[in-house]
Amino acid sequence: MTTQPIPQHELLREKSLFKTLTLTDWLFAVSIAAIAALVQIKLPHHMDIYETVILWASALIATGLGWFFKPMRWFIIGGVLAGYAAVGLYNGNIANGHEQSGKFFLRYLLSSQSAIMWQCALTAFAFASYLVGTLTAWRQQKRQPETPISSNVLLKIASDLAWAAAFMGFVGLLVRWHESYLLRPDAGHIPVSNLYEVFILFMVITGLMYLYYERKFAMQKLGVFIYALLCCLVGFTLWYSFSRGAHEIQPLIPALQSWWMKIHVPANFIGYGAFCMAAAFGAAELIALRGSKFLPDAAQIEEAMYKAIAVGFLFFTIATILGALWAADAWGRYWSWDPKETWAFIVWLNYAIWLHMRLVAGWRGKVLAWWAIIGLFITAFAFVGVNMFLSGLHSYGGL
Repeated sequence: MTTQPIPQHELLREKSLFKTLTLTDWLFAVSIAAIAALVQIKLPHHMDIYETVILWASALIATGLGWFFKPMRWFIIGGVLAGYAAVGLYNGNIANGHEQSGKFFLRYLLSSQSAIMWQCALTAFAFASYLVGTLTAWRQQKRQPETPISSNVLLKIASDLAWAAAFMGFVGLLVRWHESYLLRPDAGHIPVSNLYEVFILFMVITGLMYLYYERKFAMQKLGVFIYALLCCLVGFTLWYSFSRGAHEIQPLIPALQSWWMKIHVPANFIGYGAFCMAAAFGAAELIALRGSKFLPDAAQIEEAMYKAIAVGFLFFTIATILGALWAADAWGRYWSWDPKETWAFIVWLNYAIWLHMRLVAGWRGKVLAWWAIIGLFITAFAFVGVNMFLSGLHSYGGL
């Protein structure tokens, strides 16, 4: 007598990643490799061995992102093509982007400042569309409580606007990188050197992460929570630009003239973006726990919040390790209990305990939602507050 094998659930079956790839996926990978090779050929005088490794590692990461989250394929390729178009329009002369005498598309669309202003405007439009779309769905739900309403035209428009905002921010950062070399050929640098630049990066990363979770969990109604926070960042960015002139490209101070910055800062802001998104999910979960049938189920929101914190914790841990290695290279010691380092450890410890309480102690519900919200304030102080109120080795990032 033979026994029949127990059928496995589809999610438990082992699947080879390469067997799931299509011709489009491979064409995307070839395109990314060609772009990296072109950069290697065109800019060898600006790259040492470390930056060459970073370039090809970035190409592998971009390929993986495009394979993992399909919309990232057109986002990455389109962003690079738009950035390359800006490079061609500049034609080696920064004056081509000036407001009065510059070329039209640079002045109003593709210069870094123009693209970033478009990002800010599109973020505000996305928030307005998410808000009106969510209120419209809420009113429909009240009139027809038995009919499930998951989305509407306004929410779909909001998602498109969110993609457009992230795209323009990405293009703005790429073009700003090129502009730094046009202004100072010997002092060009990746645009993650001050609060203005990292806030732009922060909005791009947070927007892209939310769009992934929105599609994965079908939670468009939560966009209003995410983009309310991003609108606050837009307000700060505009104030910081017009009040302090932060949009002006400045040479790097000696402490930041290191290839470590190219990997430490982006990893840090993936963590920050995930923690920001988790706080917004926490606020949504608190509303869902009050009995609201309009928002997704509280357990589903908490699952998304948990995954966001897990991803953020992973990248924040990597960034902290990279920061320690950078400190050892720059100052001769891995850890100094500088205020920035101390608060980074507090942030890390906060989310480590959060994950422990959920995974080991089995905590669920309101306490974790409030904890995620409070965690955002702890993270914000570590990111901005330390620079404003405390002094130390990292004081170069002050307002």
